[in-house]
Amino acid sequence: MASSRYSFFALARNALTGHRDWQRVWRSPDPQPSYDAVIVGGGGHGLATAYYLAKEHGLTNVAVLEKGWLGGGNTGRNTTIVRSNYLFDDSAHLYEHALKLWEGLSRELNYNVMFSQRGVLNLCHDIHEARDLQRRCHANRLNGIDSEWLDRDGVLGFCPVINGDPGIRYPVYGGTLQRRGGTARHDAVAWGYARGADARGVDIIQNCEVTGMIVEKGRIKGVETTRGTIRTGKVGVVAAGHSSVIAAMAGVRLPLESHPLQALVSEPVKPAIDCVVMSNAVHAYISQSDKGELVIGAGADPYVSYSQRGGFSVIEETLASIVELFPIFSRMRMLRQWGGIVDIAPDASAIIGKTPVEGLFVNCGWGTGGFKATPGSGHVFAHTIATGEPHALNAGFTLERFASGRLVAEHGAAAVAH
Repeated sequence: MASSRYSFFALARNALTGHRDWQRVWRSPDPQPSYDAVIVGGGGHGLATAYYLAKEHGLTNVAVLEKGWLGGGNTGRNTTIVRSNYLFDDSAHLYEHALKLWEGLSRELNYNVMFSQRGVLNLCHDIHEARDLQRRCHANRLNGIDSEWLDRDGVLGFCPVINGDPGIRYPVYGGTLQRRGGTARHDAVAWGYARGADARGVDIIQNCEVTGMIVEKGRIKGVETTRGTIRTGKVGVVAAGHSSVIAAMAGVRLPLESHPLQALVSEPVKPAIDCVVMSNAVHAYISQSDKGELVIGAGADPYVSYSQRGGFSVIEETLASIVELFPIFSRMRMLRQWGGIVDIAPDASAIIGKTPVEGLFVNCGWGTGGFKATPGSGHVFAHTIATGEPHALNAGFTLERFASGRLVAEHGAAAVAH
């Protein structure tokens, strides 16, 4: 009882003093003149990369440079879905590696990332979609990844709030279920990796925008920032929708387009849906947060943009689809809407590897699937930076594939790509 009273009064005292006595979770150092490696981008992928560089490869003289605050980009602007049920082998193995890391991540980081394996249900609405989903289901099983086919009754039994009326525009025909999929807390992932990297000596530097690259005789020598010049022989660019802008500073042109991807959150209600439901035909998906809000995902705007808002037409189409699939939500109010900037490659798959500039590495092109890959992405990218060669799991995601024609053509093959 005395301990509880102490904790209460300590919490109240810190609240009234602006938290000035709270212990910082990570340091806020000034940038050093040089580092063994610099990671550009302080989102989940960048912080995970720094963490695994230190933990797995002993590289601790590393800086993570973030132009704003940690997790303020796509990491904090997504819909938190985690799954590994992709069609093609390269994608399936990489995302499954990430999912296995997710399953032990809170213990690994000693930080609760609130990973909830509530199941991800992908709907189909006619026999043609059913055949595509069944093909993916069989491919998943061949790769040792859990996946189940559910007929119409199975879908409605698993998620009874879905509209089972056969007369709607897109009646439910069936679906696939990955029970190990689910959601995680996006900002907690960034904070957990930041704390873990900082504890191993990594410098995490916020409000430090990269403004130029120093390249000499085809090799990276450092970066110019708003906080001065930093010399280094290795730079990993993990800047989500702005990766192509950063790479261009070194004279590297990436085959990417950046688009706003929208999402919405409703007013909170009591628990109504305990899984993630996705539909490719109507291009909408939904889950419920621990606070009771409905988290609704939409598609990417068709135009190239760096806006973090997106067009209203996408919101209208998405909510119309959600209301048709879930009539019980028709009178709920939306509290807020936002957009994240996704960089999309021609085959809608990531680019993880070396560039023509020696010492410059990129991890980008995740499109709408980046959050779920966070642990796996950081793990294999750290290996690539440390050794100069790809990990076996990202060997198929090199930049050279766009010249050789060996694409990882996930676009349209794995249902909604979020």
